[in-house]
Amino acid sequence: MPTILLTIAYDGTNYSGWQVQPNGMTIQQLMEDALENLLGERVQLCSSGRTDAGVHARAMPAAFYTARELPLRAFIEGTNRYLPDDIAVQDARLAPDGFKPISAALAKHYRYTIYNSTIRSPLDRLYSWQVRETLDLPAMLAAARYFVGTHDFAAFRASNCVAKTTTRRMDSIKIDQSGKFITIDVVGEGFLKYMVRVMSGTLVDVGRGRFKQEYVERLLLEGDRKKAGVTAPACGLCLMKVFYPEDSR
Repeated sequence: MPTILLTIAYDGTNYSGWQVQPNGMTIQQLMEDALENLLGERVQLCSSGRTDAGVHARAMPAAFYTARELPLRAFIEGTNRYLPDDIAVQDARLAPDGFKPISAALAKHYRYTIYNSTIRSPLDRLYSWQVRETLDLPAMLAAARYFVGTHDFAAFRASNCVAKTTTRRMDSIKIDQSGKFITIDVVGEGFLKYMVRVMSGTLVDVGRGRFKQEYVERLLLEGDRKKAGVTAPACGLCLMKVFYPEDSR
Protein backbone atom coordinates (compact mmCIF):
# COMPACT_ATOMS: atom_id res chain seq x y z
CA MET A 1 0.00 0.00 0.00
CA PRO A 2 1.32 3.48 -0.80
CA THR A 3 2.41 5.77 2.02
CA ILE A 4 1.01 9.30 1.72
CA LEU A 5 2.70 12.18 3.51
CA LEU A 6 0.48 15.17 4.19
CA THR A 7 1.50 18.65 5.33
CA ILE A 8 -1.23 20.17 7.49
CA ALA A 9 -1.80 23.73 8.72
CA TYR A 10 -4.13 24.53 11.57
CA ASP A 11 -5.27 27.13 14.05
CA GLY A 12 -5.16 25.26 17.35
CA THR A 13 -7.31 27.73 19.30
CA ASN A 14 -10.40 25.54 19.52
CA TYR A 15 -8.70 22.16 19.93
CA SER A 16 -7.18 19.99 22.64
CA GLY A 17 -3.95 19.62 20.69
CA TRP A 18 -2.96 17.29 17.87
CA GLN A 19 -3.22 13.81 19.37
CA VAL A 20 -6.52 11.91 19.70
CA GLN A 21 -7.84 12.07 23.27
CA PRO A 22 -10.84 10.52 25.05
CA ASN A 23 -12.03 13.99 26.08
CA GLY A 24 -11.81 16.99 23.78
CA MET A 25 -11.72 17.49 20.03
CA THR A 26 -8.28 17.21 18.40
CA ILE A 27 -6.70 17.87 15.01
CA GLN A 28 -5.78 14.23 14.46
CA GLN A 29 -9.35 13.08 15.07
CA LEU A 30 -10.83 15.54 12.58
CA MET A 31 -8.13 14.69 10.02
CA GLU A 32 -8.79 10.96 10.32
CA ASP A 33 -12.55 11.56 10.09
CA ALA A 34 -12.05 13.62 6.91
CA LEU A 35 -9.80 10.97 5.35
CA GLU A 36 -12.36 8.28 6.17
CA ASN A 37 -15.02 10.30 4.33
CA LEU A 38 -12.69 10.65 1.35
CA LEU A 39 -11.32 7.10 1.21
CA GLY A 40 -14.14 5.00 2.59
CA GLU A 41 -11.73 3.40 5.06
CA ARG A 42 -10.34 4.31 8.47
CA VAL A 43 -6.65 5.25 8.47
CA GLN A 44 -4.32 6.20 11.30
CA LEU A 45 -2.16 9.28 10.90
CA CYS A 46 1.41 9.10 12.16
CA SER A 47 2.65 12.64 12.78
CA SER A 48 6.07 14.16 13.44
CA GLY A 49 5.05 14.71 17.06
CA ARG A 50 2.26 16.43 18.92
CA THR A 51 1.26 20.00 19.62
CA ASP A 52 -0.51 20.92 22.85
CA ALA A 53 -3.93 22.50 23.26
CA GLY A 54 -4.06 25.95 21.71
CA VAL A 55 -0.79 25.60 19.76
CA HIS A 56 -0.82 26.27 16.01
CA ALA A 57 0.99 24.76 13.02
CA ARG A 58 1.91 25.98 9.56
CA ALA A 59 3.38 22.66 8.49
CA MET A 60 2.62 19.54 10.52
CA PRO A 61 3.73 16.40 8.60
CA ALA A 62 1.59 13.28 9.03
CA ALA A 63 1.70 10.00 7.07
CA PHE A 64 -0.73 7.13 6.54
CA TYR A 65 -1.17 3.98 4.46
CA THR A 66 -4.09 3.44 2.12
CA ALA A 67 -5.19 0.89 -0.46
CA ARG A 68 -6.93 3.62 -2.45
CA GLU A 69 -5.06 5.01 -5.43
CA LEU A 70 -5.90 8.64 -6.01
CA PRO A 71 -4.07 11.54 -7.63
CA LEU A 72 -2.05 13.36 -4.99
CA ARG A 73 -4.09 16.49 -5.62
CA ALA A 74 -7.17 14.58 -4.48
CA PHE A 75 -5.65 14.03 -1.05
CA ILE A 76 -5.42 17.81 -0.70
CA GLU A 77 -8.66 19.05 -2.22
CA GLY A 78 -10.74 16.00 -1.28
CA THR A 79 -9.69 15.97 2.36
CA ASN A 80 -10.14 19.73 2.73
CA ARG A 81 -13.78 19.41 1.70
CA TYR A 82 -14.44 17.54 4.94
CA LEU A 83 -12.42 19.80 7.25
CA PRO A 84 -13.41 22.95 9.18
CA ASP A 85 -12.00 26.29 8.08
CA ASP A 86 -9.28 26.27 10.74
CA ILE A 87 -7.62 23.07 9.43
CA ALA A 88 -6.32 22.48 5.90
CA VAL A 89 -4.04 20.07 4.06
CA GLN A 90 -1.36 22.11 2.27
CA ASP A 91 0.55 19.38 0.43
CA ALA A 92 0.48 15.65 -0.31
CA ARG A 93 3.26 13.45 -1.63
CA LEU A 94 4.34 9.83 -1.80
CA ALA A 95 6.73 8.73 0.93
CA PRO A 96 8.96 5.63 1.07
CA ASP A 97 7.44 2.44 2.48
CA GLY A 98 7.67 2.41 6.25
CA PHE A 99 8.26 6.16 6.46
CA LYS A 100 7.76 7.50 10.00
CA PRO A 101 7.56 11.31 10.22
CA ILE A 102 8.74 11.38 13.84
CA SER A 103 11.82 9.17 13.51
CA ALA A 104 12.87 10.48 10.09
CA ALA A 105 12.84 14.13 11.20
CA LEU A 106 16.22 15.85 11.47
CA ALA A 107 14.98 18.98 13.26
CA LYS A 108 11.92 21.09 14.00
CA HIS A 109 11.37 24.83 13.79
CA TYR A 110 9.04 26.49 16.27
CA ARG A 111 8.21 30.19 16.49
CA TYR A 112 6.95 31.99 19.56
CA THR A 113 5.31 35.40 19.01
CA ILE A 114 5.08 38.14 21.61
CA TYR A 115 2.93 41.25 21.26
CA ASN A 116 4.85 43.84 23.28
CA SER A 117 2.38 46.62 24.01
CA THR A 118 0.35 48.08 26.85
CA ILE A 119 -2.75 48.12 24.61
CA ARG A 120 -4.34 44.82 23.68
CA SER A 121 -4.80 43.81 20.04
CA PRO A 122 -8.12 42.02 19.39
CA LEU A 123 -6.89 40.72 16.01
CA ASP A 124 -3.63 39.27 17.37
CA ARG A 125 -4.74 37.90 20.74
CA LEU A 126 -5.16 34.32 19.48
CA TYR A 127 -1.68 34.15 17.93
CA SER A 128 0.59 36.00 20.34
CA TRP A 129 1.28 36.61 24.01
CA GLN A 130 0.71 40.19 25.10
CA VAL A 131 3.54 41.38 27.35
CA ARG A 132 2.96 44.90 28.63
CA GLU A 133 6.41 45.69 30.07
CA THR A 134 9.14 47.09 27.81
CA LEU A 135 11.55 44.21 27.19
CA ASP A 136 15.35 44.42 27.11
CA LEU A 137 15.97 42.76 23.74
CA PRO A 138 19.82 42.74 23.93
CA ALA A 139 19.62 40.93 27.28
CA MET A 140 17.20 38.38 25.82
CA LEU A 141 19.51 37.81 22.85
CA ALA A 142 22.49 37.27 25.14
CA ALA A 143 20.52 34.83 27.32
CA ALA A 144 19.25 32.89 24.29
CA ARG A 145 22.79 31.96 23.24
CA TYR A 146 23.10 29.64 26.22
CA PHE A 147 20.40 27.40 24.77
CA VAL A 148 22.36 26.55 21.60
CA GLY A 149 24.10 23.19 21.68
CA THR A 150 23.32 19.91 23.43
CA HIS A 151 22.09 20.38 27.00
CA ASP A 152 19.91 18.89 29.69
CA PHE A 153 16.64 20.85 29.42
CA ALA A 154 15.06 19.41 32.58
CA ALA A 155 14.39 22.94 33.88
CA PHE A 156 12.43 23.76 30.73
CA ARG A 157 9.68 21.16 30.63
CA ALA A 158 6.21 20.57 32.03
CA SER A 159 5.98 19.02 35.48
CA ASN A 160 4.10 16.03 33.99
CA CYS A 161 6.53 15.48 31.10
CA VAL A 162 7.26 11.74 30.79
CA ALA A 163 10.19 11.88 28.36
CA LYS A 164 12.82 9.22 29.10
CA THR A 165 15.67 11.68 28.63
CA THR A 166 15.73 15.46 28.97
CA THR A 167 18.85 16.01 26.86
CA ARG A 168 18.14 17.79 23.59
CA ARG A 169 20.14 19.45 20.79
CA MET A 170 19.31 23.05 19.94
CA ASP A 171 20.69 24.11 16.55
CA SER A 172 19.76 27.79 16.66
CA ILE A 173 17.64 30.36 18.44
CA LYS A 174 16.96 33.81 16.99
CA ILE A 175 15.02 36.75 18.38
CA ASP A 176 13.72 39.48 16.08
CA GLN A 177 11.58 42.55 16.59
CA SER A 178 9.26 44.18 14.08
CA GLY A 179 7.26 47.03 15.50
CA LYS A 180 5.35 45.73 18.52
CA PHE A 181 6.04 42.09 17.71
CA ILE A 182 8.95 40.01 19.01
CA THR A 183 9.50 36.54 17.57
CA ILE A 184 11.60 33.77 19.07
CA ASP A 185 12.59 31.17 16.47
CA VAL A 186 13.97 27.90 17.79
CA VAL A 187 15.35 25.04 15.68
CA GLY A 188 16.36 21.78 17.32
CA GLU A 189 16.24 18.01 17.04
CA GLY A 190 13.26 17.67 19.36
CA PHE A 191 11.43 19.27 22.24
CA LEU A 192 10.10 18.28 25.64
CA LYS A 193 6.53 19.04 26.68
CA TYR A 194 6.11 22.83 27.03
CA MET A 195 9.84 23.27 26.38
CA VAL A 196 9.67 26.15 23.90
CA ARG A 197 7.01 27.85 26.01
CA VAL A 198 9.15 27.66 29.17
CA MET A 199 12.21 28.83 27.23
CA SER A 200 10.21 31.76 25.87
CA GLY A 201 8.77 32.60 29.28
CA THR A 202 12.25 32.54 30.80
CA LEU A 203 13.60 34.83 28.09
CA VAL A 204 10.73 37.25 28.70
CA ASP A 205 11.61 37.20 32.40
CA VAL A 206 15.18 38.12 31.40
CA GLY A 207 13.76 40.94 29.27
CA ARG A 208 11.68 42.13 32.23
CA GLY A 209 14.79 42.24 34.40
CA ARG A 210 13.68 39.42 36.70
CA PHE A 211 16.67 37.26 35.72
CA LYS A 212 20.19 38.12 34.59
CA GLN A 213 21.15 36.70 31.20
CA GLU A 214 23.67 34.30 32.79
CA TYR A 215 20.86 32.74 34.82
CA VAL A 216 19.89 30.60 31.82
CA GLU A 217 23.23 28.80 32.03
CA ARG A 218 22.60 28.07 35.71
CA LEU A 219 19.15 26.66 34.93
CA LEU A 220 20.61 24.31 32.32
CA LEU A 221 23.16 23.05 34.82
CA GLU A 222 20.82 22.69 37.80
CA GLY A 223 17.74 21.38 35.98
CA ASP A 224 15.21 22.78 38.45
CA ARG A 225 11.93 23.68 36.74
CA LYS A 226 10.74 25.62 39.78
CA LYS A 227 13.58 28.11 39.31
CA ALA A 228 12.88 28.79 35.60
CA GLY A 229 10.52 31.38 34.17
CA VAL A 230 6.80 31.28 33.50
CA THR A 231 5.27 28.96 30.93
CA ALA A 232 4.32 31.24 28.06
CA PRO A 233 0.70 30.88 26.83
CA ALA A 234 0.03 28.29 24.13
CA CYS A 235 -1.53 30.83 21.74
CA GLY A 236 1.86 32.34 20.82
CA LEU A 237 3.45 29.07 19.69
CA CYS A 238 3.46 27.76 16.13
CA LEU A 239 5.17 24.78 14.49
CA MET A 240 6.72 26.30 11.37
CA LYS A 241 8.53 23.39 9.72
CA VAL A 242 9.88 19.89 10.22
CA PHE A 243 13.13 19.16 8.41
CA TYR A 244 13.85 15.87 6.63
CA PRO A 245 16.98 14.61 4.79
CA GLU A 246 15.64 15.71 1.41
CA ASP A 247 15.52 19.33 2.63
CA SER A 248 19.33 19.45 2.63
CA ARG A 249 19.78 18.28 -0.96
